[in-house]
Amino acid sequence: MYDVKKGYEIAKEFYARYGIDVDKAIEIADKTPISMHCWQGDDVGGLEKKEEKSLTGGIQTTGNYPGKATNGEQLRADIDEAMKFIPGTLRMNLHANYAEADTFVERDEIKPEHFAKWMKWAKERGVALDFNPTYFAHPKSTDRGTLSCADEETRKFWVRHGIACRKIGQYFAEQQGSKCIINHWTPDGDKEVPFDTLAPRMRLKQSYDEIFAATEDCKDVMDGIESKVFGIGVESYTVGSHEFCMGYVMNAHKDHIIMTLDAGHYHPTETVSAKLSGIYTFSDHVLLHVTRAVRWDSDHVVGFEDETRAIFEELVRMNKLQDTYIATDFFDASINRICAWVIGLRNTRKAILAALLQPVAKEKEIENAWDVSARLAWKEEFRAAPFSLVWDYYCAKTNKGVGLDWLGEVKDYEKNVQFKR
Repeated sequence: MYDVKKGYEIAKEFYARYGIDVDKAIEIADKTPISMHCWQGDDVGGLEKKEEKSLTGGIQTTGNYPGKATNGEQLRADIDEAMKFIPGTLRMNLHANYAEADTFVERDEIKPEHFAKWMKWAKERGVALDFNPTYFAHPKSTDRGTLSCADEETRKFWVRHGIACRKIGQYFAEQQGSKCIINHWTPDGDKEVPFDTLAPRMRLKQSYDEIFAATEDCKDVMDGIESKVFGIGVESYTVGSHEFCMGYVMNAHKDHIIMTLDAGHYHPTETVSAKLSGIYTFSDHVLLHVTRAVRWDSDHVVGFEDETRAIFEELVRMNKLQDTYIATDFFDASINRICAWVIGLRNTRKAILAALLQPVAKEKEIENAWDVSARLAWKEEFRAAPFSLVWDYYCAKTNKGVGLDWLGEVKDYEKNVQFKR
């Protein structure tokens, strides 16, 4: 039988040679919140009571694996099952289309009471809630846009939706005693490059201005502004581009408006890890969406891969981990959805812990001495560090399953619960 404690002691001895406190790293990693996204469990379908809607806005969930959640009770049960195997502090990230009302409520009229079941569930588990306006999968999310739409009636509808969402976020914050992190992303764009690229962006700016002006008294709400390079059907022009979103955040001069960096929303040669210090030069906080891009598609299950690790190494080296709001954002319908959550969230936590086990102080000392040969030697040496032994110990200590111990129980749940839906 695998002796987790023995492996941990060996790893601890290795890291001690380089002045790394393994126990402290585990403590920080465990306390760092990750906001788990609810929409993996039902392929971004939502819980609104109305006729079936297509998933519009350049978003596409591929696959038809059986057993997805079809109502709020099933979705929350699946989340509970996934959380059994995800170590560390978790939050729950909701989209507005996960409102639960007895009769259909239009998105510009949603209120806190429509999320009462989520709040009750969250309080029972000691989990804080985050929130997202849903500017897609709706008859009014047309190819003419949402917050940037030239039709004033449509634009105003989505402005009212944004206002309603910020008020719900404030309610969440009041109820849970911690800030609610809201992310604003619009799917607006064009399949071809339009003649007028400025006017839609001016309207998007106007809409954000109106949302924040109408809710300037909202407290304890942080607002991330998220860009995307393109989406399906809007391949040539995105209104909320990176330059637009960064410009808006930096010129808003409001502490609650921050940049959202999504690891899958940039060109293949761009990386979020390379952008972080540029943003943090001018901003105190960042909202990070952890996902994995594969060529043009941005929402694959998070892997323990180079870029995921580089993002958290950069945050630790800058001493900005505690200032970063971390959330996952992926959806895969080709595999068991609980497995997707567990794999993606465990890899996110794993990357945080791995970053905290880097010899940051020594690395900076070497760099300050401009010993570039030693810098490369140290960097490469720690690629083979016995990190997995520490991770296994952490998972055993938190009773979240060592290695693949969790997989058998999830497969039993799949057979006995999900496949019977």
